[in-house]
Amino acid sequence: MPIRVDRIESLADQEGPLHLALGVFDGVHKGHQEVIDRAVRAAKKDGGKAFVVTFSPHPIRVIAPDKAPSSLLATLDEKAAVMKGLGVDGLLAIPFDKEFAKMPAEEFVTRICRADIDSIAVGEDWRFGSKRLGDINLLREMGERLGFKLDAVSPVMWDGERISSTRIRQAIRDGNFKAVENMLGRAYEVSGTVIEGRKLGRKLGFPTANLQLGELQAPKDGVWAVVVDGDRPGVANLGMRPTVAGQERLLEVHLFDFSGDLYGKTIRVRFVKHLREEMKFGSLEELQDQISRDVIEARKI
Repeated sequence: MPIRVDRIESLADQEGPLHLALGVFDGVHKGHQEVIDRAVRAAKKDGGKAFVVTFSPHPIRVIAPDKAPSSLLATLDEKAAVMKGLGVDGLLAIPFDKEFAKMPAEEFVTRICRADIDSIAVGEDWRFGSKRLGDINLLREMGERLGFKLDAVSPVMWDGERISSTRIRQAIRDGNFKAVENMLGRAYEVSGTVIEGRKLGRKLGFPTANLQLGELQAPKDGVWAVVVDGDRPGVANLGMRPTVAGQERLLEVHLFDFSGDLYGKTIRVRFVKHLREEMKFGSLEELQDQISRDVIEARKI
């Protein structure tokens, strides 16, 4: 995994020169990947390390929580895993709070440039700093003054429109995972730690691994054919489980032909096809019969 730090001052501790990719990078989609790739290529060409500089939590959740997306495309750990595959050497995840939000854009850049910064890559429309007054014009002017090169990256397009985290979230909600994969450059997965449930699935003959998705973007509720950890097929229910009076939204995954203990382990789940809506059955026997049919259909898929 990339080097992980959470203080701007930690950049100065790295052996330079450094090539930075700056942004929020929710989901690390193809547009984000292009920005990050510019920093990676610059490091290979001119020597040094490629570092991603991002923020946690998502800045809009602090600045304008009423306008913030209800769900995110990736946790910080998931971002780091994707960035590792992109050739990134380090990740600076700056804790973003109301105090940090007040920092003027010029001060932010000045603090970063106390390290040996050779180049900075950003999306051409990226805004930063107090009141979002920082932009590529400021970065270009400060680059001339402080000695770093600026690479302003144009948006990456797909199907005639700009790729964005907002667009990807909507495609996930719509269950359009082909579009999601085209914009992410990889299959969309959610990950989580398996928690102990009520073990009703086991009593019905279909033991499940239960996940709380938290802030991660999920598709619509219902029963899905899924793949776990890249190669294990299964069937999953996403929702409130009305037949058993569920009290919280869970993802319950039944893995085919698997017998093992997954409690406490982190698994990755890819949604393949929506099979049916979640529904309330008159009895556990009716639910059991429907799960049997769900399993047959998911196995075919």
